[in-house]
Amino acid sequence: MKTVLITGVAGFIGSNLAARLLSENETRAADERYQVVGVDNLSYGLRENIPAGVRFHEVDIRAKSLPEVFQGVDVVFHLAAKNCIADCQADPVETSDINVTGTVNVLEAARRAGVGKVVYAESAALYEGSRVFPTPEADVHPESFYATSKFAARHFADAYARFDGLALTALRYFCVYGPAQDYRRTIPPVMSAFIIRLLQGRPPIIHGTGRKRRDFVFVDDINDFHLRSLEDPRTNGRTFNLGSGVSTSVLEVLELVSDLVGVRIDPVFRPDLPGEAETTCADIRAARELGWEPRTDLRTGLRKAIDYIRGEFAAGRIAT
Repeated sequence: MKTVLITGVAGFIGSNLAARLLSENETRAADERYQVVGVDNLSYGLRENIPAGVRFHEVDIRAKSLPEVFQGVDVVFHLAAKNCIADCQADPVETSDINVTGTVNVLEAARRAGVGKVVYAESAALYEGSRVFPTPEADVHPESFYATSKFAARHFADAYARFDGLALTALRYFCVYGPAQDYRRTIPPVMSAFIIRLLQGRPPIIHGTGRKRRDFVFVDDINDFHLRSLEDPRTNGRTFNLGSGVSTSVLEVLELVSDLVGVRIDPVFRPDLPGEAETTCADIRAARELGWEPRTDLRTGLRKAIDYIRGEFAAGRIAT
């Protein structure tokens, strides 16, 4: 069995990845299955997000004991981060501590434990200042504290590859959405925020004019590439954009969510948020060259996200 460790396993992408790996075991021979280990300090993620079958360690990625947890691990997916841009702007010191120092600690733990490969999360925020759309991996222009922290962490990752021969794959996620998306953040992701407020009969909130455009990609499609990163050596030492290659405005998303939920309420417009890009759109040619393709259209993905949030209402985890 291949042992895969996920940092941030209680978060949105981490919990979905853990569930996907465990579901893969249902169709694999015994010696081709994955043993899934999870790390999370539960400051952002939720314990109930962690699928049954994960060997879970409640530990901070900055902990000195991290190498002990990494013993016997073949591949690490490093997804833990402080990633709400507004929160990062408000506290750049903690942002650096988690996203830079935490990442270095993960890389050092991997080195000391003899881990074969680390797949780590970067972000489309690295393209905040870009004016090239779709944006290729080479056009890096970070502006916010969050993006700067991700860029700094990347330099450390490159150094570990250079000096220690650690196999690395960097994944630049665009706007990932789907079930278990973190709607409890200070500024919730736009899709979850729209769905929840419309289901509550409250006006959705838009920061700015609503004309900002984003590349939205469904979490299942992201997991398709996670599996490719896990098994395909052609991903080693490379960086990949993971998006849909299509850009959609916030107002267009609201229109689509309203249609699918069956509720229309005029939005409330609030001041724009600092540090955000006006447009994101991924150039995904590098990932496509390896055979990956985003398969979930926006309407289909939103239906699944809406079904998940309706379930949260039914379970009493979101107030009506």
